Formats: sequence, structure tokens, C-alpha cells
Amino acid sequence: MQTDFIYDSSHMQRLDRILSEAGVASRKELRAIIRAGRVTADGAVVTDESRKFDEAAVHIAVDGQPVRLRGPVLIMLHKPAGYLTAADDPKAKTVMELVPDEYRRLGVMPVGRLDKDTEGLLLLTNDGDLAHRILSPRHGVWKRYYAEHTGEAGEEDVRAFAEGMTLGDGTQCLPARLTPLGPGRSQVEIQEGKYHQVRRMLAARGMPVSYLRREAEGTLLLDGLRPGEVRELPLSALDGVF
Repeated sequence: MQTDFIYDSSHMQRLDRILSEAGVASRKELRAIIRAGRVTADGAVVTDESRKFDEAAVHIAVDGQPVRLRGPVLIMLHKPAGYLTAADDPKAKTVMELVPDEYRRLGVMPVGRLDKDTEGLLLLTNDGDLAHRILSPRHGVWKRYYAEHTGEAGEEDVRAFAEGMTLGDGTQCLPARLTPLGPGRSQVEIQEGKYHQVRRMLAARGMPVSYLRREAEGTLLLDGLRPGEVRELPLSALDGVF
């Protein structure tokens, strides 16, 4: 059963502008869509693109699908390995190819990054202030990773992570948490996101990484989300996290 979306704004707008700002299509394309009788307002077909509506009081649908206002949207993607965290790249697959059209039309973009060969939790939003809030280092949010590597982590490695490591190129890392999970497996938690940080930290301790997955950011968890799948999150999911 479909439920139409009710707009939050409270002023009159042309129908084609409402739909354009919602990311449905271009103004030129919308003219044809509207005149073809594919748009309804409160269940009634509208064929005049210049007709104005109060966005706070009308339900609009296109081809029976509710139209969603271009408001703040937050989604979680389980990024598979092999995808760049970028909006577009002429030579490689990007995470945006995995984002459903309904979210791409709303203008979501990755918040932060995951390395191409790393999989796991990646947030995307269309709200710049929200993205800044998530990325701000002042929140000190812990990010948890599962790593498979050569060798086995021991007590000295745990202490080295906890004290804050200095990498070979002089990069200083904040204190981190390393939890050995047995031969060739570890859990790593960091509060920052320097270039290839987890891989470089483990490699510096003689444990090159063969597989890496981000499983959590603060209290946000993959929680059964499979590689390539997305889940929309309520903005309240960030309360107490960022």
C-alpha cells in the first residue's frame, strides 16, 4: 500500500518547480510528464505545469508514486570492495552506482570515504551541514573495523595501538583499540580517518591486511546489511553519536 508524502513547506509553488526541486526530472521533461496526465495532486490529475500548490497541504504523486521533498536524507550503504568512494570516475566503478535512483535524485553524496579495497559501512547524505557534523573530529566517534591479516596480534601490538602510533612517513595516529580475534584476525577501532590508516597501522606491526570491513560508526551498525544494499536512516539515528 502506497502512502503519499506530505510536503513541509508552507508557500505556494508551481507544480513543475515542486517536482523539479524534488529531483523528479528536469523542468523540460516535467512539462511533458504533467501534460500526459501522469501527475496527481490529492488524487486528482493535474495537466497544467504552472498551477500552484501549497506544499504543506497537498499530496503529490507521479505515476502513482509519492513525491518526496528534497529535504535532509541520510542513508547507510554496505560498500563492497572494488568501488571508489566518489561521485564519478571515468575509469572505475563508484559507490554512486549502487545508490538507488530515488536517493540520487535527492542529491545524496558520500560522507567521508572508504578505500577502494575496503568494504563496509558508508554514510551518504544530501545535507552539507549534516555531513560536516558527521565528519567533525571534535565528536571523537569510534569507527570499528574487522581485519584479516598475516600473523597474529599480541599484547605488544595492543599496547602500541593504545599508545598512539607514528607511521613510517611520520604520520601520528591517535590512540586506537586493537582486539586480537585469533590467528590472522583482529578488530580495530579508531577515532580518525587518515589515508589507509587501519591497513598502515597493522602493516607497521608486521601484519599486512588482506581483507578489511568497517562494521560500525559509533552506535550505527551494518546490522545484517549485505554488500551493495542501502538502508535509509532517520536523522534521529545520529543523536548522541555525532
